Amino acid sequence: MSLLLVINGAGQNWAPESWLHRFSERLSGRRIVIANEQDAVVEVFRYAAVWKPTHGFLARCKGLEVIFNLGAGVDALLQDRTLPNVPLVRIVNQDLRKRMTEYVVLHCLMHHRRQRALDDAQARCVWEADEQPAAAAVRVGILGLGELGQDAAEVLHRIGFQVAGWSRARKTVPGIRSYAGQGELNEFLGRTDILVALVPLTPDTQGILNRDLFQRLARDGALGSPVLINAGRGGLQVEADIISCLNDGTLGAATLDVFHEEPLGASTPFWGHPKVTVTPHNAADSDPEAISDDIAAQILDYEAGKPLRNVVDRNKGY
Repeated sequence: MSLLLVINGAGQNWAPESWLHRFSERLSGRRIVIANEQDAVVEVFRYAAVWKPTHGFLARCKGLEVIFNLGAGVDALLQDRTLPNVPLVRIVNQDLRKRMTEYVVLHCLMHHRRQRALDDAQARCVWEADEQPAAAAVRVGILGLGELGQDAAEVLHRIGFQVAGWSRARKTVPGIRSYAGQGELNEFLGRTDILVALVPLTPDTQGILNRDLFQRLARDGALGSPVLINAGRGGLQVEADIISCLNDGTLGAATLDVFHEEPLGASTPFWGHPKVTVTPHNAADSDPEAISDDIAAQILDYEAGKPLRNVVDRNKGY
């Protein structure tokens, strides 16, 4: 067995040497190599664990049987039209699900409990609180009811929110109303006070978070105006529409974890907008140890003849 690490990411979490150490501990005695993408010829490797490899590089790797993406989102990888036609496995594990659920619940509660207004009152040294509706009066809509969306929906339901989800195909989640397909999207949006975007980025969802969609959200909710939380992908949102809709009241507030260009530039209006909460793409910044455990276990299971888990359907894009 041989494993090639092709990792291009900022921050200590993406240091290739750290990943080499992790996989060496879990796959003792196996040959594990950090890629040099400048090499004209790449040796034969059975597996590759990757994060944002240079387009065209993996096509030069001979003998690949499986590509493991070191994260849940594979849209950037699928843009490489030369990607070898072998199983592509994305990360969906318990650690990632829990972290995304924490993020979604945190920001739903922040908007529901008016935390930004309380922060402003504290800054002004004013003892002041807005009227507080019950969670049962607030309708949360999860746009993308996959594994991450289902887990978040279940926790929000237990807190007491009215929760519904929308996906391409109908899902069955206890206590959660499921909408499916384009024919039911308007009904889903019309009953939603807080919209949580967790759909994968595909040609069908590119730019889906736009003025037209925001105008179809509920206008009669307990929060006054609808709220957007995007913890999916930056390509889902039309950023100029978000700003203009916040300014004219079509949206009441937004939490944005992802953007078209990252890191977010200093000149963007998102940083200083009073209705926007910016986070640095860390909604589900999964533990590298947990990712390494998952991939190492998949390799050992694969070599024992067991099927791979979370294999990407390239036609769907996830």
